[in-house]
Amino acid sequence: MCLAIPMKVVEIEGPVAQVEEAGVRRAARVDLIENVKVGDYVIVHAGVAIDRLDPEEAEETLRLFEEMMTGPATPTTDEQG
Repeated sequence: MCLAIPMKVVEIEGPVAQVEEAGVRRAARVDLIENVKVGDYVIVHAGVAIDRLDPEEAEETLRLFEEMMTGPATPTTDEQG
């Protein structure tokens, strides 16, 4: 199974961007996506940015990845009913 990760573009030099998530920085090709800018979130698979995400969608996806790794948050008394 392959997994594509939302990452934030922090630097661009030609067709290669430095992208970052959770303190991990990687190089990714961005020439498949038009007009990529620093600050954009892109989905990175195998070192290639394959799509752009809006920030809200990227944050939600990253939250879900975190939940898969750590388990769901424990409901508060109010959430339990």
